[in-house]
Amino acid sequence: MTRARYAYLGPAGTFTEAALLAMVDPETVELMPVIDVPAALSAVRDGDADFAVVAIENTVEGGVTATLDTLAAGAPLVILGEVVLPVTFELVARAGTAFEDIAAVSAHSHGLNQCRRWLAAHLPGAGQVAATSNAAAARELAAGTAPFDAALAPPGTGARLGLTVLRDGVADNVHAATRFVQVGRPTSIPAATGADKTTLVVHLPDDRAGALLLMLEQFAARGVNLSRIESRPRPDAPGEYAFSIDALAHIDEPRMAEALVGLRRTNPSVTFLGSYPAATGYPTPIAPGTSAEDFAEARAWVQGLRAGRH
Repeated sequence: MTRARYAYLGPAGTFTEAALLAMVDPETVELMPVIDVPAALSAVRDGDADFAVVAIENTVEGGVTATLDTLAAGAPLVILGEVVLPVTFELVARAGTAFEDIAAVSAHSHGLNQCRRWLAAHLPGAGQVAATSNAAAARELAAGTAPFDAALAPPGTGARLGLTVLRDGVADNVHAATRFVQVGRPTSIPAATGADKTTLVVHLPDDRAGALLLMLEQFAARGVNLSRIESRPRPDAPGEYAFSIDALAHIDEPRMAEALVGLRRTNPSVTFLGSYPAATGYPTPIAPGTSAEDFAEARAWVQGLRAGRH
C-alpha cells in the first residue's frame, strides 16, 4: 500500500513534526521535511506531497502570515483538521558553553518572538539570529558550524543532539500554544461533528465606511460566531486588504451555508479553505432560531405560503 506523503517544516524534531505525529500514525505515512511553510504547501499543490502540516496561529504572535498568505493564493487547498500544541523552549548550547558567555542566540523568527521578553531579561546583550526552524538552529549548533552560541529548541532536543540544556521552560507565556492544520487538495469535506470550524478569505467589494460591517452581518444574521478575523494586505492591490476568517460552523449547517451565499452575493472574492473538526472538541453553541431545524421550518413555512397555505 502506498503511504500518504506529508510535507512539514523540518528537519526532524520541530514542533510541526510533533503536530504531524499527533495527527497521524507515523507507521502509515511518509514524512517529508521541507525548508519552510510555502515549500510545504507548494509540495501539495505540485503533487509532490499528499498533505502538509503547517502552523497557522499561535497565542503570542497571532496568525502565521506565511501560512495565511500562501493558502490564500494559488491553486485551491483546503484544511482538513487541526491540532493545538503547547509551546515552550529549552536553551541549548555545546558542552562547555557558559550561560554568561552567550553572545548570540538562534531560533525560528516565531520562536524568538515568543521568547522576546525572556531574552531581554536574561540575555539582554545577546544578538538574535533567525533560523529556518528551531530544530535546524539546534542541529547547526550540534554540528559545530553555527555563528551563534545557543539556540532555543523544542523540549528534548538537547538530549537528542548531545547538547547541554542551559535553561528549560523558556517562554514569555507559560500557557503559549500553537495551532497547526493539516492541508490537502480539495476533496470530500470531513463530516460535521457539531464542533467545527470553517476557514475563509474574503475580499471586500470596496473601501468605504461600513464595508466590513456589511460583511460581518452575513455571519451575525445567521448566528455564526467568528473565532478569528484578521486583515492581510492584498498583493494585487496595494492599500487594500483581505480578511482571513475562522467561523465556528460547518458548511453542511444551513446557517453556515446561507452565510456563504450572503458573502458570495456581496463580495467580489470569497475563498473557501475548508470545514473541519475544531481541536477543542467542544460543541458549538447554537443561537436561538439558527439551528438546522429552525431553517428547515422557516423554508417549509415559505413553501406553504407559495402554495397558498396561510
